[in-house]
Amino acid sequence: MAKITLDRMLQSQGFGSRKWCRELVADGEVSIGGETPTDYKQAVETDGLVFTVFGEDWTYREHVYIVLNKPAGYECSRKPSNHPGVLTLLPEQFTWREVQPVGRLDHDTTGLLLLSDDGAFIHAQSSPRRHVPKRYVATTHEPVTDALVAQLLGGVQLHDEPAPLHAVSCQRLGEHQIEIVLEQGKYHQVKRMLAAAGNHCDALRRIAIGGLTLDALALDEGEWLYLEAADLTLLAGGTDKG
Repeated sequence: MAKITLDRMLQSQGFGSRKWCRELVADGEVSIGGETPTDYKQAVETDGLVFTVFGEDWTYREHVYIVLNKPAGYECSRKPSNHPGVLTLLPEQFTWREVQPVGRLDHDTTGLLLLSDDGAFIHAQSSPRRHVPKRYVATTHEPVTDALVAQLLGGVQLHDEPAPLHAVSCQRLGEHQIEIVLEQGKYHQVKRMLAAAGNHCDALRRIAIGGLTLDALALDEGEWLYLEAADLTLLAGGTDKG
């Protein structure tokens, strides 16, 4: 089993600098198994470790994988410029351990957003070589027609793309609502494709990545949860096409 000193463990979990974590121990704010350690140099086993800080229970996680139901009005950036950042919706510990969004949703786009502090995971999920389907529901300004669906499936040409981009699947949900599944993950892709097809996107919500769906997670807007191993498996629906 992996062992680490108490102050290093607390720092790795986002509870502040090493000095601050040592002060937490000295002030009796940390407990493990109902006991309050006094020596920050005490070695603790991290496998399955549950500890308490300020009376709140935490489970040791080497990396965190998080899903957030993003509300409108938040930027997917660690250094937002015009709106609050999505990290303000999460516990402060995640900022300390440098959690960041996996890809981006526009500030006015809502729905399923992944976040992590695992660089390899972020790279794998963001790689253009991995064709992971992402499902969106768009509210359109003009009515959704059969011709619009056909255009999106057949491919529309965007100004800065060498070839037309097409939806993996597309279906009309209502007079002004359409579901679109994409694999490419280009900048503002849904909005730009709808505009190129002669319509306009008034609202956009991402409802699934791979096999991970917002409905199954049952998260209200602004709520988050940890992704466990089974959830991460659902994200592995993409294929490498290089």
